[in-house]
Amino acid sequence: MSFLPDELLARVHERAAQVDADNAFPYEDFAELKAAGYYRAFVPTEYGGEGLTLAEISREQTRLAQAAPATALAINMHHIIVGLGRHLVEQGVESGAQILRDAAAGELHAFGISEPANDLVLFGSLTEARPDDAGGYHFHGVKIFTSMAPAWTRLLTFGRDTSSDDDPHSVFAVLHRDRGGFEIKDDWNVLGMRGTQSNSHVLQGAHAPREQVLQRVPAGVSFEPVVFGIFSYFEVLLGATYLGIGNRAIEVAAQKMKTRKSVLNQDVYANDPDIRWRLADAAIEMHNASAVVHNLARALDEKEDRGAIFYPQFSAAKNAAAEASLHAVEQAIRSMGGSSYSNTGELSRLYRDVVAGLFQPSDQESLHSAWASVVLGPKE
Repeated sequence: MSFLPDELLARVHERAAQVDADNAFPYEDFAELKAAGYYRAFVPTEYGGEGLTLAEISREQTRLAQAAPATALAINMHHIIVGLGRHLVEQGVESGAQILRDAAAGELHAFGISEPANDLVLFGSLTEARPDDAGGYHFHGVKIFTSMAPAWTRLLTFGRDTSSDDDPHSVFAVLHRDRGGFEIKDDWNVLGMRGTQSNSHVLQGAHAPREQVLQRVPAGVSFEPVVFGIFSYFEVLLGATYLGIGNRAIEVAAQKMKTRKSVLNQDVYANDPDIRWRLADAAIEMHNASAVVHNLARALDEKEDRGAIFYPQFSAAKNAAAEASLHAVEQAIRSMGGSSYSNTGELSRLYRDVVAGLFQPSDQESLHSAWASVVLGPKE
């Protein structure tokens, strides 16, 4: 049974083109999603949520992305952070409970992790985390690709604490919008996924008191709950979201091929063997990628412990979904012919939207580096 009503998704879909054209945040979409209980959908019932599993919320994200990719990618960041809260609590880190309680109460969580020119991403920050001598921290730095800039009320972020004699540590915390300490740049002028409004944030001493600090952990790759929680839910839910774009591209092309007629063959293109091969090829790639993403969603739901291979598998799932969806959009465009080149067509927007998946971590370089280590061992 689906959580989001088909009628809601139809309305979101109707607004998607205008949101993209206006380079605007989809306020109406988010109002409807909140009213439908989607902010709390992934929150466990004991914290006031709807209790959807990761497999279930992943499927909803795919459905939402088929309707409006930018809206889906934006709200996806909220669900990732809720997933982190779930993982922290399951691992006995009670600081994660604040995320679950706030999401159940209607707070919207954004993702302030990425930084300019920092390819360590989650495993090391350029932002300074300065202790306040009471267990809290002030954050100074720049965060980029911070979705839902106009609307978030909670911001997950992290910074580098070098105040003690031990090795540098990463400090993860939740900031509250109404407490300030940051500037939002008007710099989201991009190719696709425009409705996410992922403006840069300049943290100017934004303060997280002790109770809003999630964890302080050694910098670098680790299985610390806050690191594993972010990485795992980010990759799986991102993959699930991009699956929606590929699915929709095939759907659009298939509908058109049933009416588009070849003058040469005096038949619809749905009967052309080359076109049939193209769309079948796209569907096969999407089927395979979907299986990988949902296998990992099930593994997290069932609390499997796969050890060190988990990280490369998460990266592979996200990449499989992003690449399969890009391939599906390209095959749909080839099938549709010149009409797909028009900016008024949905495929044009899907093409611009799907390209964003190439930039979000893990990229292909880090993916292949990780799997080279699996196959060949670490570099000597």
